[in-house]
Amino acid sequence: MTGESVFPGESGGAPGPAAPTGTAAVVERAKGALMALTGCSPEAAHEDLLRRAKAAHRTLTEECWIALGTLVPPLSHAAGAATADEEAEGAVLAGLGRALTHVETPPDLARCLLAHLAGPVGADAVLIHRRPPSGEPVPIGYADIDGTRARRWRDMPPPAGTGGAGDRTGHAPRRTENAVWLPVGGTDDAEVVIGVLRERADPFTPRARELLRHVSWLCAGRLRDLGAGQSRPGSSGSSRPPVPAPASLPVDGLFAALPGAVLLLSPLRSPSGDVADYRVDAATAQGADVLGRDAGDLVGRRLLECWPNAAGEPLWQSWLAVLDTGEPREGEPFTRPGPGTDRREPPRYVVRAAPLGDALVVSWLRHDASDRQAQRLAELQRLGRLGWAVWNLDTHEAAWSDQVHLLLDRDPALGPVPVEHLPDLAVPEDGPALGRAVRELLRDGTPFDVPFRVRTTAGLRHLRAVAETVVDSGGRPVEVHGFVQDLTAQRSAELALVESERTMLAQDGVLRAERMLAGRLQHALLPLPRHAVRLAGLRVDVTYLPAESGIHVGGDWFSAVELPDGDALFVVGDVAGHGIDAVATMAQLRFTAKGMIFTGSSLTGALARLNTLLLHSRDTKGTATLVLARYAPRERRLVWAQAGHLPPLLLRRGEPRYLERPSGVLLGATETPVYAEAECRLEPGDRLLFYTDGLVERPGENIQRGLERLARNAAAHHADAPGSLVPLLGSMLEGERRDDVCVLDVRVPGGPA
Repeated sequence: MTGESVFPGESGGAPGPAAPTGTAAVVERAKGALMALTGCSPEAAHEDLLRRAKAAHRTLTEECWIALGTLVPPLSHAAGAATADEEAEGAVLAGLGRALTHVETPPDLARCLLAHLAGPVGADAVLIHRRPPSGEPVPIGYADIDGTRARRWRDMPPPAGTGGAGDRTGHAPRRTENAVWLPVGGTDDAEVVIGVLRERADPFTPRARELLRHVSWLCAGRLRDLGAGQSRPGSSGSSRPPVPAPASLPVDGLFAALPGAVLLLSPLRSPSGDVADYRVDAATAQGADVLGRDAGDLVGRRLLECWPNAAGEPLWQSWLAVLDTGEPREGEPFTRPGPGTDRREPPRYVVRAAPLGDALVVSWLRHDASDRQAQRLAELQRLGRLGWAVWNLDTHEAAWSDQVHLLLDRDPALGPVPVEHLPDLAVPEDGPALGRAVRELLRDGTPFDVPFRVRTTAGLRHLRAVAETVVDSGGRPVEVHGFVQDLTAQRSAELALVESERTMLAQDGVLRAERMLAGRLQHALLPLPRHAVRLAGLRVDVTYLPAESGIHVGGDWFSAVELPDGDALFVVGDVAGHGIDAVATMAQLRFTAKGMIFTGSSLTGALARLNTLLLHSRDTKGTATLVLARYAPRERRLVWAQAGHLPPLLLRRGEPRYLERPSGVLLGATETPVYAEAECRLEPGDRLLFYTDGLVERPGENIQRGLERLARNAAAHHADAPGSLVPLLGSMLEGERRDDVCVLDVRVPGGPA
């Protein structure tokens, strides 16, 4: 590589920010531009530039280049009009001057220079060296186009005679490459040298060298602010405290030798004093891996540049606390995917931060996969209520997991018991079976899966032991592997289920016996006629269908008898409930109602007395619905009353209608019921249906829909032959019957049905 200074003929001294030749020309050009645009005097233009530089915290040279790049048209320092080259140079320097105000570190400066010089001079890399008071130059900033030149150029020293820097051996130059070195400084000896490097073999043109000379003057003030050119405190007039360059820190070599992931972070504060970011001053190779960077490329960068979401992490607040208190802190484990990691299981870290002067030393401890597996195994044992055990048959050593000690209620300080003594821990009833299984395992290698019980402070515990042997090359058992599982909850549930089944079977037997008894009693009390009967000139068909669901017998009942005076009595009732009690109440109501009507009571009087019977009799319980009807054949007059029952359905000349219900509440509901009678004249051919609610009710359906269905089907099935109730019932009853059904079909002869 060839190297040259842009100040040929000079012995190593470099112009500072106030170099008379270049700086004076820049200032005069900026003054001329202001004078041409505003018409002010030279003194006023100079004062304006000074005021602008002071307000923006820039040097006068920086402000002049910015002014030349923004004022239109810029004027030359000689003829009053800028050439095209001068105009382009001014634009480059103006843009660079504005960008320099955002530079915070020498690596930032290197990247900034490369971005502005890659096009104008063909720069491929920028390298910044600092010369300490004694010794060789030290690189403090580096940037290249694509990262391929990092190893070849990063540590390249400036050639001898450039700013007093001596050459080093071990760097064989390539003749196809060129470098221009820009000495920058404010003393007799240059303390900072900027190298602009490119791959092209042709040398830099005079115009490019002139531009680079102006670049060195423009960067001088910014480097003074960064403290990069200071060899001793107080050597710069900058108001900022000197910031040591990362590569010059004495801990750099230490970090290169440290194991693990460690970073040295310096806080970057805002004008208000808050920490706005951190600068990475040193990093181990693993520390760079955590942030997905190369170690050489990471140093000097801002943390948020490498980890944009860091400010939102709890670690950020933890680090602020370390800076405030000076006490080290360790954060909670967290997951951070890195490059090349398995997305299904990203690594977990614990981060510890400790103060080092004004900086932080941050170490990243990665949780080992074996630690996570051990934690998951412990969680699996706890959730599955099981634990593992291993016995070495040669060394007589044993190892149990903590869960096995817990399940067997054995103090861990006592250690595991030998496998042959495992049956001693079981209750006496279960020890022999477990002992046989252990002996067969040790003698023949037969695996076992044996339940047993142990007595613990928490009570009797049901356990399961599973074990197998591991044999050597000769087939001899050398180890026993097994686990113990707690089955107490499962066993308790099984015992409760068995007991519940026994109770259900016993209850089922009782209920079936009760049903048989109630059924026999019901058949004895309600003998069904096999054929239609004749009462007071009427033909009466009776149907009774017991419920199909459940094993209880209901309380539906009927009566159809001829009274002494020749009238006919029709009764249909429904007692609430099922079983023996319902049948007993039905029997009492049935016989009492008939007895009262036979002795001359009115229909409403009979209902009132039946209501009193249900309310006050010890032998009857609950409530009941009832309809009473008395038919006088001479007048064909039907008088009826009801207690909470559905109205009879009348079919006349094929048209159905329900009789209007007189008032009446169900029996057993109130002490002061009100009952009334209604009257209806029957005609030849009329058909009258008395029924219980089991005929019209369906689960989840309004009762009115059932009544409409009965009227519609009764009109459709109007045959008068014996057994005519069968098609009607078939059309009304679908699926399983959940309630008893009782129907009285009364027909008046002498006309069509």
